[in-house]
Amino acid sequence: MSTYATDYTMPELMCAAIAREFRDGETAFIGVGPPLIGVMTAKFTNAPNLTIAVEAGGVGPCPRRVMTCVGDSTVTERAYAATSMFRVFSDLQRGFYDIGCISGAQIDRYGNVNSTCIGDYHQPQVRTAGSGGANDIGSSALRTVIMIRQERRRFPEKVDYLTIPGYLSGGEARRECGVVGGGPSAVISTMGVFRFESDTKEMYLETVHPEVKVEQIKENVGWDLAVSAELKETEPPTEEEIEIMRILDPAGIYLGTGRQTLAGNWREYIRILNESYSLMDKLLREKGML
Repeated sequence: MSTYATDYTMPELMCAAIAREFRDGETAFIGVGPPLIGVMTAKFTNAPNLTIAVEAGGVGPCPRRVMTCVGDSTVTERAYAATSMFRVFSDLQRGFYDIGCISGAQIDRYGNVNSTCIGDYHQPQVRTAGSGGANDIGSSALRTVIMIRQERRRFPEKVDYLTIPGYLSGGEARRECGVVGGGPSAVISTMGVFRFESDTKEMYLETVHPEVKVEQIKENVGWDLAVSAELKETEPPTEEEIEIMRILDPAGIYLGTGRQTLAGNWREYIRILNESYSLMDKLLREKGML
């Protein structure tokens, strides 16, 4: 029986929650970032037969060091196929991927995501990163998992700009508009995990993270949030999951402050990459993947 960790961080808890969304034998379309650490954690634990496709074109990578960007050579290391961005996105649009994972600046009650701007599009308060591949994932994957920081301004009743469609205005609106993918299945925030009602498609709270109160979550949502009648506490990460995450992301580039720490420190960056080989090699051998 797995032992739960006691020294985990919030990003690690969220990453464990993401990992549990993946099912063995599925295909997953992932960009580099926290979702990639989540999907790789799943492959080393609950979903060993998961097939991962990375935006740049690697299908089924099994790298021996941390992946640092979608164009990194590791995304095709020991992969099933080293193809192109065009190929994997075309397959995504054809419905070949069971699950995708995205993030954004805002999400509303029907799971619509904004990653374009805050405020009016022509005179925004903030211009954010934009869609990238997120619209393709949210529009075409059979289900989508969304990661986002829990703040009231990030959970408005209606997003300022519709970058990635969720269930649009709810009910059958998504299907009636001809959006082919299945829509969002889970939202994992810094306070809890949310799902969607089967008929109205409205978001509701399923679990609260340890030491978080329902009232705190409601205060950080811009509508009258529904709460599951069977509300539970989010399952903490196990010691095994934490060990794997810290091997996959030893400098905390995705799950910590590694980006700020390593900024401009090229020698330290290379040292961490070099040291990750032995850690990854040991993990892969333990899991029978080498």
